[in-house]
Amino acid sequence: MSATYTELNNGIKIPYVGIGTYLLEPADAENSVREALKMGYRLIDTAHVYSNEKAVGRGIRASGVKREEIFVSTKLWISDYENPNAVNETLERLGLDYVDLLFLHQPGGNYLAGYKQLEKAYKDGKIKSIGVSNFEGKYIDDILANCEIVPQVVQDECHPYFVQEPLRAVCDPKNIKLMSWYPLGGKGNGSIMNEEVTKELAKKYNKSPAQIILRWHTQMGFIIIPGSKNVDHIRDNFNIFDFELSKEDMDKMATLNKNHKYFIHTQEIIDNLAAFKPREEK
Repeated sequence: MSATYTELNNGIKIPYVGIGTYLLEPADAENSVREALKMGYRLIDTAHVYSNEKAVGRGIRASGVKREEIFVSTKLWISDYENPNAVNETLERLGLDYVDLLFLHQPGGNYLAGYKQLEKAYKDGKIKSIGVSNFEGKYIDDILANCEIVPQVVQDECHPYFVQEPLRAVCDPKNIKLMSWYPLGGKGNGSIMNEEVTKELAKKYNKSPAQIILRWHTQMGFIIIPGSKNVDHIRDNFNIFDFELSKEDMDKMATLNKNHKYFIHTQEIIDNLAAFKPREEK
């Protein structure tokens, strides 16, 4: 298996690096997906609540890359969890017969009913893998206590300042892979890239600080989905497999861990999210 792929606990192979589409307007999402696929990306991540699934589907079709070569992940929003047609509606928006990975997006509402939907879709062949996003602590414990099929992926905030040790302690024994969002620290948070360690390693390996951080993720075994509408950034984010951080340098990166998150999930936030409905797509 290529070093650019990892294997999920159901035997499905997933690329380590994908293009994320969070906060991308439809035209930008379509363009980013099309160009990313043309330059070699094979993992695309979107979500119903991003309101760009239709655009992502257009980008996939415009790329000319065969569907079976592309790993598509998307997410059901909280308002979808008790909608029996939610999976079919997802496929319709994307214009696909199946998705490779479908997440529950947030631990709000009746998420156990949502998970049952994913299990049924998995058995029906409409989705190839099951994921949960932002399910930490009691939420991942609840899923694992009630599921029939163990999830393949958990997507959550992860970066050198916050390496998700408690979540990984639960997921690693079950070979549930971690997909990092905010892999560089999030929009407008450039401090990880400005750390002396990161800048020192960027100079040593003749790479950008962002490339050092993204390579750190993959060597940690994390899947990454950095998003951008800038084609040069998209290309640079993918160009991280022609070097490898030494063990000594991985240890240096480990000194950045502050157990610091940028986004804190409070119950109030989750309740507010549960009341939100995705806008119609174009």
